[in-house]
Amino acid sequence: MQKDGKYVYCIIATDYDSRFASAGIGDPGNLVTTIGYEGLCMVVSNYPINALQLNSENILAHQKVIEEVMREFNSVIPVRFGTIAASPDEIRNMLARRYSEFSDLLRCFENKVELNIRGTWKDMPEIYNEIEKENADIKIIKKKINKLKESKLEKDEIVEAGKLVEKALMQKKEYETENIIAMFKKLVIEHKQNKTTGDAMFMNTAFLINKGREVEVDNIMADIGNQYQKRYDFVYTFPLPIFNFINLVIFPEKWET
Repeated sequence: MQKDGKYVYCIIATDYDSRFASAGIGDPGNLVTTIGYEGLCMVVSNYPINALQLNSENILAHQKVIEEVMREFNSVIPVRFGTIAASPDEIRNMLARRYSEFSDLLRCFENKVELNIRGTWKDMPEIYNEIEKENADIKIIKKKINKLKESKLEKDEIVEAGKLVEKALMQKKEYETENIIAMFKKLVIEHKQNKTTGDAMFMNTAFLINKGREVEVDNIMADIGNQYQKRYDFVYTFPLPIFNFINLVIFPEKWET
């Protein structure tokens, strides 16, 4: 039988023991509670040591717990998915050893949450037409290809044209993303670009924003939607844990007492 450890979700500041309604990772009846030291707590649940599965169900459970904690506490520091301590004493020892670091992070990110926006172009043929019109090198190489007969040279030109289009597409993504980001300049403390997937997704951006500004975010997104309804589709989520702005890693060997 595997020994149960303590799966760690996040760090909060409180002098009181807490219990949360969200189910912990693994067993649906797994209670989510806190283990604390001198006003700092880690939010935890029981989980077998070295048995964690990386799957969408566990990742979602990890996030749901943190989101519930956020509704009660103004400063929540997420801990990287998959962090398991062997015992409550190891957690208390870690809180004691890194007390100043964790306290500083909680103060720094107090009342801070994350906004995620993903944007896609609606009409990709039109985007490619724009790229061709805007890029003289693409125009030139396309004319060459049209004049050439079937040959290795033509294939080389096609490959080169593909590279030029790919580069121009990335530049267009960056330019149009920056235009959208500029609309949030009065709200945003910091932003971070994440990878886009496929040609149509031009934007995948995380914003660090003060808590409680949902109405302002909704109004800006409504304005953007009205202004660009024929060009873009957007999906945005807010408020979220600040996963993109802090990556708190606690390595297993550092749990030693």
